[in-house]
Amino acid sequence: MSTQSSFEELINSKIPVLLDFHATWCGPCKTLAPILEQVKQNLGDSVRIIKIDIDKNRSLAEKLNISGVPTLMVYRDGKLLSRKSGVMPLQDIIRMVQSGA
Repeated sequence: MSTQSSFEELINSKIPVLLDFHATWCGPCKTLAPILEQVKQNLGDSVRIIKIDIDKNRSLAEKLNISGVPTLMVYRDGKLLSRKSGVMPLQDIIRMVQSGA
């Protein structure tokens, strides 16, 4: 995902897109990974979860002011609905995706 246009295409979706900004060296990111798998199991095709390594996508992370990982962002129809940093419980992430809050 190196171009701005591919990012715009990615987030311009009718179903919520949950972006997981993470890093391989981040302990809390490793804690969050299985929780996100449970989110996908619970919500199925009603959400797209995309993991973005900030070290491999520095320009995007800078553009979106990602200062800490993990950071979760929910987009729908190209609009940012929610943004939270840190590890969150399963139900909070599901609520974030479903309500955009």
